[in-house]
Amino acid sequence: MGFSSIEFPEGNKYSNERWLLGKKLFYDPIMSRDYSVSCGSCHKQEFAFGDHIDFSRGTEGRSGTRNTPSIVNIAYHPYFTREGGVPTLEMHALVPIQEHDEFDFNILHIADRMSNDDQYVTLSLEAYDRPPDPFVITRALACFQRSLISGNSSYDRYLYNGEELSEEAKLGEELFFSERTQCSVCHDGFNFTDYSFQNTGLYEEYLDNGRFRLTGKEEDLAKFKVPSLRNIELTAPYMHDGSLKTLDEVLEHYNSGGHDHPNKSNLMQPLALNAQEIDALKAFLKSLTDHSFINNEIFLPD
Repeated sequence: MGFSSIEFPEGNKYSNERWLLGKKLFYDPIMSRDYSVSCGSCHKQEFAFGDHIDFSRGTEGRSGTRNTPSIVNIAYHPYFTREGGVPTLEMHALVPIQEHDEFDFNILHIADRMSNDDQYVTLSLEAYDRPPDPFVITRALACFQRSLISGNSSYDRYLYNGEELSEEAKLGEELFFSERTQCSVCHDGFNFTDYSFQNTGLYEEYLDNGRFRLTGKEEDLAKFKVPSLRNIELTAPYMHDGSLKTLDEVLEHYNSGGHDHPNKSNLMQPLALNAQEIDALKAFLKSLTDHSFINNEIFLPD
């Protein structure tokens, strides 16, 4: 379907044993301090491994501070978090573990819990030839997450298998890739993102500093990593703070050109799309939904 092969890092090549261990950990609330939430609590398969609320809830029901992103096709991301501050998927596991509003825990304590579970000990030895420890936890979770590949939407089948696509969606495709909208400048490639950091004029003043938190550079203030548009129909609400509730609201925002902000992308200009054109763009975005993926039983918890 136009995807490149996945690059597995040295020391964490794919194996079924590693995948099984990672899947078990992904859905196990053993990861959180009070045993209340797991990775799968916020990254739900029916929502393309995202969530359906503004801010997901963590330990003791605490609210997060950013909308939960989909982790579909995360194997292809060059860096992680919305400001891009984590270089590997293995390292990213540490972020929710230590975050106060997420797992609020310590990876060494997770390893201790696993060491008291005979099944985890067996799985760890089979997967990595070592007992449960931070190395095992981070690698196994990354191995499972790299398998969350979605590339069988109706648009993919139209492109590669010659299946039919509605005339409305075809008009939306034409608009999406046009000079007029320039959607595909940032939402580029097979994963519909160039992984760059952009400000789209969501606000004149942002509560979240975005990439500035990482770099401290004024030019990065309120910039966030461009998300993939695959399965976008399923991942509402949208934007880093979940403030846009529907695809209609998202399209209205882009059609307006957004609010003034010093760092707003110069690609953000009023588009003057009419109602028919907005509906066509929405139809195209919906054609990126991969129903076979969200219904694939191999990703369901055991």
